[in-house]
Amino acid sequence: MATEKDGSARRMEVQGLMMDPTSKTPIVILREEGGGEAELPIWIGAFEANAIAISLEGVEVPRPMTHDLLGDILLAARAAVEKILIHDLAESTFFATIFLKAGDSGEVVELDSRPSDAIALALRAQAPIYVLERVLEAAQRTDVEADGSERERLRKWLEDASSDDLGDYEM
Repeated sequence: MATEKDGSARRMEVQGLMMDPTSKTPIVILREEGGGEAELPIWIGAFEANAIAISLEGVEVPRPMTHDLLGDILLAARAAVEKILIHDLAESTFFATIFLKAGDSGEVVELDSRPSDAIALALRAQAPIYVLERVLEAAQRTDVEADGSERERLRKWLEDASSDDLGDYEM
């Protein structure tokens, strides 16, 4: 599990969702809050992208989706999502922790999570999203070491993408 002692973290916000033009895989784009330079694209599954898109767009669904249900369960248990932290990157896989503040005791409980699920839950709970500096640095190194032309094309697309481009995720 990740803790604050793992290093400094940057507060991020979901900039939007896009479809990888090559693999047709959804990507959630995190950017440093307040206009900072840090950005982190995370390739995710279609179902997770849909859950994030519904939250970003404020869509009301007739029946609770899984992340809505999790939020309702936390509310019923008098627990709250305090924050999420993306704390590791290993073999092109990101790892996250959800920090829950438990009921009356106020004890903080850490739960291992996929970043996409943690982000979907954080959006519903209006909880902050953090990424460790070393993860941002590792992701940048991975981008440089990976297929240079493909990663460079994606990086250029992200730099030039408008908010309209990032908001039009379709299943």
